[in-house]
Amino acid sequence: MLSDKSASLYPFAKRIFDIFFAFLGLLLFLPLMFIISIVILITSPGPILYPATRVGKDGKLFKMYKFRTMVKDADKIGPLVTAGNDPRITPIGRFLRKSKWDELPSLWNVLKGDMSFVGPRPENPKSASLYNEEQKKVLSVKPGITSLATIKYRNEEDILEEAESLEEAYFQIMQDKLNIELEYIQNPSLWNDIKIIFQTLKEIVR
Repeated sequence: MLSDKSASLYPFAKRIFDIFFAFLGLLLFLPLMFIISIVILITSPGPILYPATRVGKDGKLFKMYKFRTMVKDADKIGPLVTAGNDPRITPIGRFLRKSKWDELPSLWNVLKGDMSFVGPRPENPKSASLYNEEQKKVLSVKPGITSLATIKYRNEEDILEEAESLEEAYFQIMQDKLNIELEYIQNPSLWNDIKIIFQTLKEIVR
């Protein structure tokens, strides 16, 4: 565990890290985000961004921004859980989800303070309502764009393709992910966060 002094400095250092690199990321990826926006507009009717309602720190709801990867109003014509073979996913959306480029707008959430680069992956309100008392501890910290659980289940949608029951399979995966997230919040460290970011980048490149 961290010393009391290190523990008190961690949130401040983490926030400075998030602000600096989120701002830098938005600047660096702005040309790419512009191109993606144009392609989405040309290839699929509907908005460029999808504001997904998620449960954040202390149970507060917020809008997590992602590039839209599914047909317009997809959440009204199918389940909340998405498998890799979901027909609602657009052709460009399939590529964006595989490359994780659909997550780029979430840098704005990090800059705003809704999210951090590293932290428990935020769930939709319906899934979060299934947390038991122990699992609710993940809501004591800001959710993240990536985490060790995110890395482990980087191909989650492919796994769900083989499931007989989509919701039951997702629930089982969520239980394992929450166990990983709970272990992460027990020993917060900026150095660990940086290592998780590099692991994530390595998996994306691979």
